[in-house]
Amino acid sequence: MNDDLKYLRDRADLTDLINKYATGIDTRDWALYRSIFADEVDIDFSSYDGQPAARMRGDDWVAAVQMLLPGFDVTQHLLANMVFDIRGDTATVTVYMQAEHFLTNGLGDSSHTLGGYYTHRIRLGMDGWKIHGVTLNVTWNRGNRHVYELARQRVAERRKLPVAT
Repeated sequence: MNDDLKYLRDRADLTDLINKYATGIDTRDWALYRSIFADEVDIDFSSYDGQPAARMRGDDWVAAVQMLLPGFDVTQHLLANMVFDIRGDTATVTVYMQAEHFLTNGLGDSSHTLGGYYTHRIRLGMDGWKIHGVTLNVTWNRGNRHVYELARQRVAERRKLPVAT
């Protein structure tokens, strides 16, 4: 395959991978969401939650997401303006994001929106492209931040677990 065709195929594959990120979260298709990550992944959501970046197992990352997002009535992650830096078997994909989180509650507005961009660090292996690192860069937000705590509480109640703060 010539270089131009390989580049276009890689871009298409990477676009599919990134779209599965949002689709897996918003449809709660955890098998799909897990399928896009390597066995170990570097997660940096410090601009969102203030927690330091961490390396964790892909399974553990998906489990952590499952402790929050199913507590919302609905979420919608919109991704756009993908910028690709493909270098052989590695790629960095930066993508604008707007993430809507909705939870009907008695404590104010039912939504919170995050805006910014993700930076995905991706490698090509025997099983295709996999995310090895993701950084969330929140540049703006609006709405009721308390919906996150309420969503965690809802998940904990459903699972009969103590609420993590």
